[in-house]
Amino acid sequence: MTDTTPDRDAVSRRTYLQATGAAALGAAGLAGCVGKATGTLATRVTDQPADIGDFESLVVTIEGIWLGPEGAESGATGNETDGDGEEAGNTTDGADADGNETDDGDDENEPAGREYHEFDEPEEADLVQLQDGETQLIDERELAVNTYQFLQLDVSNVDGTLDGGDEADVDLPGNAPITFNEEFEVRENTRTSFTADFAPVRRGNGTYLLRPVPRGIEVSYGESDEGGDANESDGDA
Repeated sequence: MTDTTPDRDAVSRRTYLQATGAAALGAAGLAGCVGKATGTLATRVTDQPADIGDFESLVVTIEGIWLGPEGAESGATGNETDGDGEEAGNTTDGADADGNETDDGDDENEPAGREYHEFDEPEEADLVQLQDGETQLIDERELAVNTYQFLQLDVSNVDGTLDGGDEADVDLPGNAPITFNEEFEVRENTRTSFTADFAPVRRGNGTYLLRPVPRGIEVSYGESDEGGDANESDGDA
């Protein structure tokens, strides 16, 4: 089991920002959108096969997402997916902010310009249940119209059980946000669906690495009141 609990300073900062920004957050994440054209961003997760067949369950806990508008820094030095569908290896650590605050990069080594959107409650997804085109909706919120260069998942914990009952040792790339470099837009009165695809890969030492799958990223646009896909999980996995 991998626990990526933030350090004491990060927790204190998050706690402060939650307290001061709670009124602005709201259930739909509307802070900063007043008076602006808005659209809806629906974030889903899914799993490519890779070595998922080794697992009886692989539950990932996701606490929020980072979005990268033009000029934002991802802070990723390797685990991100690039625009040509290639993968690399590790990332630096990420930043904390409230529901939709833009990171100014003042803290040492924190990427500048990202927007962090914290979920009301952490979302859990069992990747074993998200194969063969199955997806799970982990967040849906209204945002100001914008173009984003990347999306990152704030994964706080990975709990894997191998087929047979043994506990699996599953790591995140650099214990940092899993980064998906795929440009997408939040369009006025439109529902943007971003499906983030990632999977466990077995390493030579018997441990596993959870990493993004570039070819599995999907971005689609539809009516803002459009319902979920037929093969979408209800989030109770």
